[in-house]
Amino acid sequence: MSETVKTSQTLSAVLDRILTLEIVRVTERAAVAAARQRGRGDEKAADQAAVDAMRRELNRLPIRGTVVIGEGERDEAPMLYIGEEVGTNEGPVVDIALDPLEGTTICAKDLPNSLAVIAIAEGGSLLNAPDVYMDKIAVGPGYPAGLVSLDASPADNIKALAEAKGVPIGEVTACVLDRPRHAAIIEDVRAIGAGIRLIGDGDIAGVIHTTDPEETGIDIYIGIGGAPEGVLAAAALRCIGGQMQGRLILDTEEKRERARKMGIDDAERIYSMEEMARGDVLFAATGVTDGNLLSGVRFGKKTIMTETVVMRSSTQTVRWIKAEHRTLSKFQ
Repeated sequence: MSETVKTSQTLSAVLDRILTLEIVRVTERAAVAAARQRGRGDEKAADQAAVDAMRRELNRLPIRGTVVIGEGERDEAPMLYIGEEVGTNEGPVVDIALDPLEGTTICAKDLPNSLAVIAIAEGGSLLNAPDVYMDKIAVGPGYPAGLVSLDASPADNIKALAEAKGVPIGEVTACVLDRPRHAAIIEDVRAIGAGIRLIGDGDIAGVIHTTDPEETGIDIYIGIGGAPEGVLAAAALRCIGGQMQGRLILDTEEKRERARKMGIDDAERIYSMEEMARGDVLFAATGVTDGNLLSGVRFGKKTIMTETVVMRSSTQTVRWIKAEHRTLSKFQ
């Protein structure tokens, strides 16, 4: 048996094991740690608690993992930085994209849709991008390939989506981060009669919401957000279906130089969903605060309740895990 086949089989076996239990524990621990800071107004404390908890759990996994999307570059983040190695250093080589607390402001204000998120894939499969902004567009499954494009205007993309969906433009709703930089997008979308769902933070959840418009009311995600969140959202869509494009915003020489150090030479390149997250991808998210996707952490006198979604691209499996934790000392 060739070494390549052995490696592939080993990776598959470990991913199966992580899928059922270990990867869930990683996001559960981070979510519980962050949830203890919910509504306290301290974004840094909530984020640090999630980072500490996620790192502890990652270092227990039987993998040789490298963080390719994390808390920032090494000189900006003390842990879970881009390039940091995690795991037991036994098992397959994997890429890791993570956001221990997606929506730090959301958590600090105890608003909806804050999550603890991670994606794991075979080494070299996830886009290794600097911590910069990314222009994004995403729709859910069931549409012709190439339906939407970053090269088209928001209005043209929505018109194409409405036609493919077979509904009037007025029945299409776009999810957009509520930021001053999106004023032109919002004006363009509303000018043609489509709806806007403005969100204060949490664009990973915003992208995922496009996969179930009947439940979420969101048909398309448009706008500029973080590149780390873009890669994580692409990983999720790989598992449940949809289309997404992303283009890094490298608008200064300093950003372009950081990108070049990571092997990115084309500042204008548009990345497809498959280019941002290739191969067999695992994705997990645990709710920190209540949201459309997941319920937040519940603290009882003797139990802690969590809700997690775990997805895998190769099997198109989506598991929803509601857990009741009785050994509370594990979360101290």
